[in-house]
Amino acid sequence: MTDAPRLDGIHHVKLPVRDLERSLAWYNTRLGYEVEIEFREKGVLMGCALRHPNGGPMLALRLDPARAEAAAGFDYFAIGVPGKEEIDDLAERLVALGETHAGVHFATIGWILPELHDPDGHEARFYTTSHHTEPGPDGLTVDDARESAERRERELT
Repeated sequence: MTDAPRLDGIHHVKLPVRDLERSLAWYNTRLGYEVEIEFREKGVLMGCALRHPNGGPMLALRLDPARAEAAAGFDYFAIGVPGKEEIDDLAERLVALGETHAGVHFATIGWILPELHDPDGHEARFYTTSHHTEPGPDGLTVDDARESAERRERELT
């Protein structure tokens, strides 16, 4: 038993964007997101809440060019993908759509697909929710994540 408050996952992630229509089209065609709620201010579309038909987290896009510019390049979140086969399929889909990314890599506890960037330069990362390694009862300390993952992958193959 703990006195920590009861929480229930992430409700949504909100990203600032420079061009709402362009970002909506990108998240729809690349990842399958669909508009669930539109937010208008004085008749002007200023944001949208997006849902994913196959379990992805809710995303919200907010028209805010200055913040979008400032946030470009940072990876605020990683979207979960069930397993290795699914993340490989996603990587292939993105390449077929003309997107560049760093490919699927063995990571600390699962597989990662980094360095995909949306039209505003936000880095969208994907990480498997099934793991090849489980943290022990005392947790896991990672020194030099990339080098540690590469070393562990060589040990396992």
